[in-house]
Amino acid sequence: MSKVNSERGGCVDVFHASLLQDAHYAGEYDFPVIKEEHEVPRRMIPFSKALQEKKDFHQWVCFYEDDFLFERIWNQPSRYVDALGKFEGVIAPDFSVYYDMPYSMQLWNIFRSRTIGAWLQQQGIKVIPNIRFGDTRTFDCCCDGISKHSIIAIGSLGCLKVKAYRTTFEAGIEHVARSLQPETILFYGAAPVNAPEIKKLGINVVIIKPQSFHNTKEVKR
Repeated sequence: MSKVNSERGGCVDVFHASLLQDAHYAGEYDFPVIKEEHEVPRRMIPFSKALQEKKDFHQWVCFYEDDFLFERIWNQPSRYVDALGKFEGVIAPDFSVYYDMPYSMQLWNIFRSRTIGAWLQQQGIKVIPNIRFGDTRTFDCCCDGISKHSIIAIGSLGCLKVKAYRTTFEAGIEHVARSLQPETILFYGAAPVNAPEIKKLGINVVIIKPQSFHNTKEVKR
């Protein structure tokens, strides 16, 4: 465990190494492994609103919102375990991975999502991995640490309107489908139209409409 002494003489886990104590790793970059999940969410609530919820816990917590609203779970994850544990499960954090980010930053945010997801599973919380890739260099590594033939979640907001982004996004979806062959892809937002690999493999598609967080549409392939 990598720790440094604070000015007060205590120990501060500045590298968040404690989150990885019991982790297993996969792939070239040693991404923490998130175990497979087969329960399909029917309702979702964003993290920032989940923290305010008092009664309705029959839904899954997602992180498809601006990063500043959930960066705190990386800084103080233990603080939110009890709150998240009240819900049916959690979609691993969706730290932004932009095409124009340096490759190292793209890898870092994928790593952070895997780390929090794997750690929450260790706390007894059901977790579905979030697949987030940036440019084509991340297509392979974005699948590292993810079990095949299970459920994955993908956020598509902002990825389909601009042609250049849509082309890369659809290529990434095709690669992920071939590599992981998931039983279900949970799309937050619209599902890509030009993704023949999904149909070819008979992958079940579930669409969560972002404007409501409660409406779902299941597409049988």
